[in-house]
Amino acid sequence: MNEEQLKTLVDTLTHQSRECEWLEFKHNFHSPEEIGESISALANSACLHHQPYGYLVFGVLDETHEIVGATFKIKHHKKGNEELENWLINRLNPRLDFRCHELAYDANRLLSVIIVPATVGEPISFLHKRYIRINSTNRLLSELAGKESAIWKHKTGPFENEIARTKLLGGDVIRLLSTETYFDLVKIPYPSAQHGVLSKFEEEGLIVNDATGYSITNLGAILFAKSLSDFEGLARKSMRVIVYKGINKVETEREQIGKKGYAVGFAGMMDWIASQLPANEEIGKALRKETVMYPAIALRELVANALIHQDFHEKGFPMVEIFSDRIEISNAGTPLINPDRFIDAYQSRNDKLADVMRRMGFCEEKGSGLDKVIFNNELYQLPPIDIEVAERRTKVAMYSYRPLSDLGKRERVRACYQHACLKYVSNEKMTNQTLRERFKIDEQNAAIASRIIRDTLTAGFIKPDDPENKSTRLNRYVPVWA
Repeated sequence: MNEEQLKTLVDTLTHQSRECEWLEFKHNFHSPEEIGESISALANSACLHHQPYGYLVFGVLDETHEIVGATFKIKHHKKGNEELENWLINRLNPRLDFRCHELAYDANRLLSVIIVPATVGEPISFLHKRYIRINSTNRLLSELAGKESAIWKHKTGPFENEIARTKLLGGDVIRLLSTETYFDLVKIPYPSAQHGVLSKFEEEGLIVNDATGYSITNLGAILFAKSLSDFEGLARKSMRVIVYKGINKVETEREQIGKKGYAVGFAGMMDWIASQLPANEEIGKALRKETVMYPAIALRELVANALIHQDFHEKGFPMVEIFSDRIEISNAGTPLINPDRFIDAYQSRNDKLADVMRRMGFCEEKGSGLDKVIFNNELYQLPPIDIEVAERRTKVAMYSYRPLSDLGKRERVRACYQHACLKYVSNEKMTNQTLRERFKIDEQNAAIASRIIRDTLTAGFIKPDDPENKSTRLNRYVPVWA
């Protein structure tokens, strides 16, 4: 992990709403024994909470998540005459490949970060004692027998590789999965023999073949199930679309629950969503015509991303909620990267699912999806999208048109930041002129754009491309992380 990736990770972690079972912040170093206990607790807790890693970060206040820096240098510290990292490794059982990093977050703040992989199948002990985190407190695992038992039973890998149905004949696979959908979407002829179909599905990891017969993986079921109810536990991961009357959830007008695998039902679901959206009335010289309120390509990308990036091990399902003034698209789980970096950074917990859906044309290539969302959002002159991360859920909201005069200061700042990000990933720089074009501000009102830029600078989201140029009208600007 390079310095930029490590900094992005720290930004993501400090944006969590609180410390939790797989995340611990410390202002500074206390003792080697405390670190060993925390590594044991984080490895065991990450396993139970289906997180690939736990994190221990020195130099961050645990109450406010403010990055203050630490004097502790994990790579340089010793326990007696032994390097601390090696001392810890020798006292953990079984051995754990945790990684220690030192990060100069900026010129004045040094952080030490320990990345702890989740244990699989056996609890990790330190000095012959096993620990677990309950909320933000380390406890002895022996006091919680149920959790210790769950760790011993937890031997699974990525969700996509887990088995949804087993001991099947080839005909059962064809009966349960819409195999023709796969070949239609990848644009290759349907094999003339069943063996050709099964071989291709096995090559994709959608099924496996062993001595007991064929098994359908979660990847195969979640994408190509003719009915998700045929697979225990996956029906609860169906996409829900709910249409409300007005701007709140007081009155539901209608609801649609997807019953098919994502690849099988995606086009139909998007068509149904489009049919439920309000439209703007555009008055021409001779007639009136209705124009769609939201860009279809942006909605498609956001819905596909909600499916791809969800945490399948968390309770909850992907959902689209349609209000009179906005659409909210949400999924279970918290993102692996800082939401402020969605446009330029990429990390998915479901890489196989993402790969198949991209090859089938449901969404864009890695790192090129959100820029199209923001580009089309600006093209339609909509307010900025809003990304909200709750304790175990991520939500993206897209709003219907409102003039600039109706946008609050925070919305204007968010729009300015997103515009700067879009320009940067397009190998351009934001200027007063480009921001005026984004908001359709007349040149004589350039001061309005300058004020928005100053507010965004003050909020710490952008920085001048040329720090020596103090003019908000003539300077160029880039995201603060650039």
